[in-house]
Amino acid sequence: MKQQRSLITGLIIVLLVMLSTACGTDNAGNTAGNSGKTSEGATAEQRVITTLKGDISTPTEPKRVIGLSVVYPELLYALGVTPIAVQNYHPDFPSYLKEPFKDTLKMGVAQVPNFEEILASEPDLIIAPTWWSDKDYAQLSKIAPTVLLPQRDDWRDELRDIGEVLGKVEQAKKVIQDLQTKEAEAKEKLQSLVGDESVMYMMIMAKEIVIYGENSDRGNFIHKKLGLKPIKDYPQGELSRSISLEKIPEYNPDHIILQLDDESSEEVRNRSEEMMNSSLWKNMTAVKKNQVHIMGGKEWFSLGMSPLADLNAIDDIVHAFEK
Repeated sequence: MKQQRSLITGLIIVLLVMLSTACGTDNAGNTAGNSGKTSEGATAEQRVITTLKGDISTPTEPKRVIGLSVVYPELLYALGVTPIAVQNYHPDFPSYLKEPFKDTLKMGVAQVPNFEEILASEPDLIIAPTWWSDKDYAQLSKIAPTVLLPQRDDWRDELRDIGEVLGKVEQAKKVIQDLQTKEAEAKEKLQSLVGDESVMYMMIMAKEIVIYGENSDRGNFIHKKLGLKPIKDYPQGELSRSISLEKIPEYNPDHIILQLDDESSEEVRNRSEEMMNSSLWKNMTAVKKNQVHIMGGKEWFSLGMSPLADLNAIDDIVHAFEK
């Protein structure tokens, strides 16, 4: 009997190897961020995609997805997928994610993923950027099929990559188009509200005050997508620059969009109060005209990096300038 069981076990292993080899030969695969075509060997429940780590079998309709990037959860939700666990910079989610993410696990932000929490979440798919997760790929892929995506300079390319992984390419296109339409409408409205008046976008952080140029992700959204005129004499070669309180009046814009990096931070609040109580600040044109528009940190954290954040910011900006 023992020999017979060994023979049967051996035959099963041989058959499994043959089946695995046949599937590997038949599957041409997708290329995440490239072709987006389903392989011939895919089944109704599984699809094979070609990734930076080779061909990977993933669920056709994954139900428990983790996106290991602070921005990936927003991109997933924009495509109709609510992640089961996320990395979060702020203790609370922004208002536009608070309700849909009410059951989503917060894992914080760290250089190394929280493998225990990821494992306990029982994901059926993990999506991560290669620049951050390549070193952890072996461990992550033991938990669930893990797709590493290439580094992108534009969130639209990241969204398209994720759309290919999830089989939601057309939905990704629609998200981008819908945002472009809303941007154009807001740009026209803001032109009638603001005209040729200058706007400076700045953020108060715990250790510094930063102003953003029109070529940064954030500044591009404010000044190019929405058409708000940037301040004069800003160094075009700099995406952003740290600035002292004494230097701010040199720009003296008509309007200031002021973002607090973290409203819950005592350091940020103290720096903000110190600036606003300064005579230098009080004598600026925007302050005298009551044209300082204050925005929250967590609401604008992903500005210029997520369609959801940009849609939310459009509403904030139009409402602020209407007032």
